[in-house]
Amino acid sequence: MRFVIARMHHETNTFSPIETPLESFSPRWQQDALRAGRGSRTAMDAFLAFAEEMKGETATPVFASASPSAAVPTDAYEQMCIAIIEAVRTGCDAVLLDLHGAMVTEKHDDGEGELLARIRAIAPSVPIGIALDLHANISHRMVSNADVLVGFKTYPHVDMYETGEHVTKILRTMIDTGKEYACAFCRPPQLAHTLKMNTSVPGAMREVIAAARAAEKRHGVHAVSIFGGFPIADIADTGMSVVVYADDHQLAAKIAREIGALLWERRTDFVYEERPLTESVAAAREAAERNGSGPVLLLDHGDNCNSGGTCDTMDVFEEAMRQQLSGIIIGPICDRQAVAAATAAGVGATLTLEIGNRTPMPAIGIAKTPLSLTGTVKVLGDGQYVITGPTYTGMRCSMGRAAVIDTGRALMLVTERPHEPWDHGVFTSVGIDFCDCRFLILKSRMYFRPAFEPSAKAVVDCASLGVTSSDYSLFRFEKLSRPIYPLDRHIEWRATAMTIPDRPNAGVGTSVR
Repeated sequence: MRFVIARMHHETNTFSPIETPLESFSPRWQQDALRAGRGSRTAMDAFLAFAEEMKGETATPVFASASPSAAVPTDAYEQMCIAIIEAVRTGCDAVLLDLHGAMVTEKHDDGEGELLARIRAIAPSVPIGIALDLHANISHRMVSNADVLVGFKTYPHVDMYETGEHVTKILRTMIDTGKEYACAFCRPPQLAHTLKMNTSVPGAMREVIAAARAAEKRHGVHAVSIFGGFPIADIADTGMSVVVYADDHQLAAKIAREIGALLWERRTDFVYEERPLTESVAAAREAAERNGSGPVLLLDHGDNCNSGGTCDTMDVFEEAMRQQLSGIIIGPICDRQAVAAATAAGVGATLTLEIGNRTPMPAIGIAKTPLSLTGTVKVLGDGQYVITGPTYTGMRCSMGRAAVIDTGRALMLVTERPHEPWDHGVFTSVGIDFCDCRFLILKSRMYFRPAFEPSAKAVVDCASLGVTSSDYSLFRFEKLSRPIYPLDRHIEWRATAMTIPDRPNAGVGTSVR
């Protein structure tokens, strides 16, 4: 057997000013892609293990992943897609793709659906299995061109490998028996706030995921995926959805309707109401006074790097300064010019420089002025580290060149690239012990949690004016399907499910050689 296995990940914030060139994906091709996938604890890693278990030949055209940002340019998208399509065209018996599900390109609002449609056109009967992020914006085109489509069930995401295993479990049966599973798709008219999709704490998302897991234990049900969607994307398919695979269409539709109705019933629980930044910073100060030593985390979720933020807004830091907070560590702040100035000055130099607030955000009508700060260059580094886990364990990360500036009241980690605080390595790689501070300001929503939350005395959400804000009134949605809750409050909806018709000769393992 010959398997085509690839990874192509991007979550597109259509309001983000951060460009997405091909190099932002750090693409690895062919044998390099194989080496990148192995041991990565991604869905692609699970796919490779399955192919090895099946004693199959493997083609790995690309392993590519970029941080959330603006729409993917056509040339970057086409290079990755063509690599995958040509591998399929050469001949294969199954296709396994590790995708995100929320990719928008300059030409295609549904990047994954376009790719799958192209593959299906040249491989009409070859089984296609897809692993997707929980934040996928699911389209009819995706589900109609895949045989198996399964999403993560955790946020923060720690089950990427397990999701890949789930896909291969179903695909193995298809390959062995030629059986095609019935698929049903339900999409309630609702946007969920990302901060309300946390599955690590009690709440609506954890409960509906538990309902999905329970449904998967029912006889004849093979996969139930709930997608929270990525809400900061102005496309028609943005929103929550449910995808079900079962032995027959009636059962699949029944489960999809049940879970869809549950999402709609809990719709108010997926809405996050911001509080004023002044109140949040005051609450952080009170938490520090109450809890003694150890960091209080201030989460700048309006500039969340891993949702397409600029990673350079200074709103939270400015308010912390106004309220006289001290003992602060903040970072990473993306500012190439500040890093260059610090590097030129050298370790030990004291200088006055401008930091942050450099990137205009025209989609939300905001442009800011950099802060002028005086500080001492404490550390210069290459910004390289390896994640220790549990998210993306073993993945090598680069923040670009890094500089640590000591302003007296704050240690500021400034980097050349926007970077999510996945791991302690963000700070330890430049000699910072974050446990020593009183306040730790991170540009994150969820991914900080596995690494940093266990050490925190308290966690405080802080709203800033940025392109990842939870205030949807900042965004001008033009393509989004309406009405949709909570943008439109007075909606009546009754759960319905769309079944995906069987394809002739699907799942028979016919090669396209």
